[in-house]
Amino acid sequence: MPREPYHRHPLGSIVVIGLAMLVALMLALFLVDAIAYAYRRIGISEGALFALVLASLFGGAVDIPIARLRGKAAPAAAEIVAFGMRYRVPIVRRPAPTILAVNLGGALIPTGVSLLLVIHDELWWQAAIAILAVATLVHAVARPVAGLGVAVPGLLPPLAAAAAAVLLDPHAAAAVAYISGTLGTLIGADLMNLRRLSSLGAGVASIGGAGTFDGVFLSGVIAVLLIAFS
Repeated sequence: MPREPYHRHPLGSIVVIGLAMLVALMLALFLVDAIAYAYRRIGISEGALFALVLASLFGGAVDIPIARLRGKAAPAAAEIVAFGMRYRVPIVRRPAPTILAVNLGGALIPTGVSLLLVIHDELWWQAAIAILAVATLVHAVARPVAGLGVAVPGLLPPLAAAAAAVLLDPHAAAAVAYISGTLGTLIGADLMNLRRLSSLGAGVASIGGAGTFDGVFLSGVIAVLLIAFS
């Protein structure tokens, strides 16, 4: 049986290891109680937080197909470089429809956490404005890449989200940064470019997957660090 093309992580193994080390740094900060109080305040325990962060990181290897788009064959390459990042993509050796999928770690989990934070902290207007700002900026710089999908610079969404959050609500900056960094990236890069995906020749076009996963994941990391050093 040939291996299904959905379940492969969008980032290379070295990048995944680096992000895992960054999560370990976050754990060290929790162990000295530097930022645990902030997550208790928003209703997420340390254990639940790290379960979500790790699930988001390793859930990046799971793409859930939801539709087929008429497309063209992808280039025969295992890696594609965009904005300095190397992404692993499925190889399609014959013309085939583009499979539209939703990434577990890069879309479903972050969206669920974001909605929880909006409801729990009642961040309706702050989240709406910050998401709009980040989505607009991300959409302006997002670049369609043949064989991959839509790519954005990995550090742009989290940094923009952090800036918007501090300006809008310094007392809830971490939550707003996470919400706007994740949802703003998914909306600005992936959802606003859905019509262009079938023309890029990507075997699997994943919402929250290759091209945007790093921006979504780093939004969560920077949100945590924003608490630690605020």
